Amino acid sequence: MDFLTLIQVLDSTVRLATPLLLACLAGLFSERAGIFDIGLEGKMLVAAMFSAAIAYTSGSVWLGLLAGIASSMLLSGLHGLASITFRGNQLISGVAINFLAAGMTVLVAQSWFGQGGRTPSLFGGARFEPITLPFADSIEPVPFIGPIYSELLSGHSILVYVALFCVPATWWILYRTRFGLRLRAVGENPAAVDTAGISVIGLRYAAVCICGVLCGIAGAYLSTALQAGFVKDMTAGRGFIALAALIFAKWRPWYALAACMLFGFLQALALRPDLIEGLIGIPVQVQLLDALPYVLTVVILAGFVGKAIPPRAGGEPYVKER
Repeated sequence: MDFLTLIQVLDSTVRLATPLLLACLAGLFSERAGIFDIGLEGKMLVAAMFSAAIAYTSGSVWLGLLAGIASSMLLSGLHGLASITFRGNQLISGVAINFLAAGMTVLVAQSWFGQGGRTPSLFGGARFEPITLPFADSIEPVPFIGPIYSELLSGHSILVYVALFCVPATWWILYRTRFGLRLRAVGENPAAVDTAGISVIGLRYAAVCICGVLCGIAGAYLSTALQAGFVKDMTAGRGFIALAALIFAKWRPWYALAACMLFGFLQALALRPDLIEGLIGIPVQVQLLDALPYVLTVVILAGFVGKAIPPRAGGEPYVKER
């Protein structure tokens, strides 16, 4: 594998890891506050459909992004209502959201556009276009540095840079702000937070809302940046892969970035089976390469990568003592 080919694979890795990273950080906020959320998949799917539909109808990708965030936050509010206010089972609520999204997106898309549960292709202002960083063209001929800057760092849509920025922002919020300290405390010992006069319910709803925003951006990225429209089940299990990455990262932002890049790299390799065949010298089934991220997900969830201890109060509804 030559250097330029490696840069191309890493470029694909960044693009494919972006929705995983956003969803992983979304789950990180939610689960750090004690709300387990396996409905990331459903929120991303709904956001992908509504963002593509509104972007196509209005011709503005920014309106599509807002629609995707709003739809994802609506499902987040529904999950919060079920698991925080009514103290329902958080896992069942997440499963219900996934089922609801899987059926609703196809039904609404078919009703609006009549194209078999998909939206028309997006063009022009209805899509996020790649951004060329300053001096990318002039630096490109420079050996080593040029391809890294012009091919790997430059040429992504704005949502890729937003996702990368969210990693240090998440770290700073969780570990350097009063809000982050309280959020982490709610996931570990909500009774102590309540004793200090801080609203446990308010903090958990805040975490669920942040989760909805990030899932909305992830879904919008899928349909308006990574692809040019919505198709049925286009998330393809990315929400569950993001959960596996979150467990692999042990609920830490920087580790989450590394875990998502690993999954993105496996997905990028699946797009270049010729590289694998060149390295090992034998033909490789494309289906096997496509399955690698999901196999790794099962391995992580089965606990083969070491012990990952979730927040102690995770999954438990809080009942205020009287």
